[in-house]
Amino acid sequence: MKAARAAKAEKHAKKKAAKAEAKAEAKAVKPAQAPSPAPAAVQPDAAQPAKSAAAGPAPRPPVAAARAKRRHWVVLLSFLICVALPAGIVAAYLWTRAADQYASSVGFSVRKEEVGSAVEILGGITALSGSSSSDTDILYEFLQSQRLVADINDEIDLWAIWGKAPDDPWFRLNPGGSIEDLMAYWERMVTITYDSGAGLIDVRALAFDPDDATAISEALFDRSSEMINNLSAIAREDAIRYAREELETAVERLKLAREAITRFRNANQMVDPSQDTQVQAGLLGTLQGQLAESLIDLDILRDTTRDNDPRLTQAQRRVEVIQDRIAAERQKMGLGGDAQVGEVFANLVSEYERLVVDREFAERTYISALAAFDASQAEARRKSRYLAAHVLPTRAETSRFPERGILLALTTLFLFLAWGILTLLGYALRDRK
Repeated sequence: MKAARAAKAEKHAKKKAAKAEAKAEAKAVKPAQAPSPAPAAVQPDAAQPAKSAAAGPAPRPPVAAARAKRRHWVVLLSFLICVALPAGIVAAYLWTRAADQYASSVGFSVRKEEVGSAVEILGGITALSGSSSSDTDILYEFLQSQRLVADINDEIDLWAIWGKAPDDPWFRLNPGGSIEDLMAYWERMVTITYDSGAGLIDVRALAFDPDDATAISEALFDRSSEMINNLSAIAREDAIRYAREELETAVERLKLAREAITRFRNANQMVDPSQDTQVQAGLLGTLQGQLAESLIDLDILRDTTRDNDPRLTQAQRRVEVIQDRIAAERQKMGLGGDAQVGEVFANLVSEYERLVVDREFAERTYISALAAFDASQAEARRKSRYLAAHVLPTRAETSRFPERGILLALTTLFLFLAWGILTLLGYALRDRK
């Protein structure tokens, strides 16, 4: 099909070339003809084709001057309608209706305090404060969150601030929208730049009043600082929670051990059985000494007196009383032969020593847990986070937004590109026909 069309077009072109060549030959032959139609003058006409063929191809006819056609006027009209007119409307709106916008900037970063311990300070290994990239990433996501926008709106009423340009329906915030509409407008008016390498965040807030722009920057910085403080508190709580739980367990164990000793003392009416044991041992030793003296005295009386001497009877009675007391004290201390008479003193001492061991273990555990808790608190304080501002919220004195020239240039460029593409597409469709 295409080959047939090409052959047909080539044949048509050859015909047009032949016609043009014939016309040129006719114009060249016409001045050389005789004014009278004599028969003798017919001979040069017969020889003319041979001379013309020998002279070579005839020159092409001159090209006529270009003239504007209907399609050219259509292209010009489309340019005026599609490019010039919209660009003019945009320019008129930007310079007559668009309200001035003021910018307020603030810059900050998350810092982590790394203060060395006393040993590290003495050794010269004190770490300086540094930035925390993970916390900065969290803060960067928080600055783009709906929660932040809602909190700032509750504080300073963003709907009222960004709706102060009634004559500028394109750039102002239309009232009565949802939180999603406010979030989309927030992304237009608040620009957040994050340098992940240095850990710096820069924020630019726009508003139709310089004080409102500054208020937005200050509210954003305050909310960011509050969020970082909350993160620091959570991290500090996580760091000391285990140590606090261990300390609470140790305190409870120590309390139970002391309560058990108190109940033992109340039940047995003694403060320290070990001291009572020493007293009992001393008393038993004294009785043993008195018994020895009484036995000596009794032997002396038996050798020097009669059997019916009252002193001998008294001495024997004294020996018997001392022996009975010694037996009673020995039985009380668990040294007697009859261990079933009451609770012997040795069992009380054993029970008390067990309670004392439990109390001492609880005290040592408490001291260790308290030291670990203090160390965890100190470690948490050394790793505290805070928000440091390297650029405080600024207040604009002149309006630099909207950037009217740039907006008009970009709009005109896009309109021209779209018009050019459509025009080329139209010409391509016309040539196919």
